[in-house]
Amino acid sequence: MARVLGVDGCPGGWVGALLDDDDADDVASWHAGSFADLLALGADVVGVDVPIGLPAGPQRRRADLEAREVLGAQRSSVFFVPPRVVLEAPRQADATRLSRAAGSVGVSIQTFHILGKVAEVDALLQADPGAPVVEVHPEVSFRRMGGAALPPKRRVEGRDARLQLLRTWLPGLALPEPRLGRAQPDDCLDAVAAAWSARRWLAGTAEVLGDETDPTGLPMRIVV
Repeated sequence: MARVLGVDGCPGGWVGALLDDDDADDVASWHAGSFADLLALGADVVGVDVPIGLPAGPQRRRADLEAREVLGAQRSSVFFVPPRVVLEAPRQADATRLSRAAGSVGVSIQTFHILGKVAEVDALLQADPGAPVVEVHPEVSFRRMGGAALPPKRRVEGRDARLQLLRTWLPGLALPEPRLGRAQPDDCLDAVAAAWSARRWLAGTAEVLGDETDPTGLPMRIVV
């Protein structure tokens, strides 16, 4: 039985939507915890909304450039991944200093706030580079699902539009109640979109943006 897991960051850590072939109309189960906890569920493929594969210097990842091209006017939802050295930074100012020393640009507060999750996934993949984990970007997944831009996901109409789009794939989809890991509705929607891309990867039908390798051997690509 094939199982795929879509994972998105949330205030309490990570939220995951697990799907298997016996639950073709809905999410089989919802999970929350550390990334290691979710990886231990044993899915055949895990799609996670976090950068995997980090540049060493000022170069831009081709995956990010191609994802921004897909999204057009909504390209700001794809941030440029900073160099690996910023994972060592305890504060935003330190991250900016380290990034600029590597020849790149300053690190925004929004980027700095996700560095802990980037480091969490990176540490696990450095220890086990063969883990079945692929990087996804939910907004690119939604664009490929529906073919058009959607309202901002922080607004009710944006969340409703994403839910209805996902229900064209999973007709019985319902978000978890109560919320797991303090996940917001948009975190859960993104997790399901990540599972959509993970299933396409498992089936061999996914679109791949980028497909380079970072200096540590990890892939720099976005699976859609």
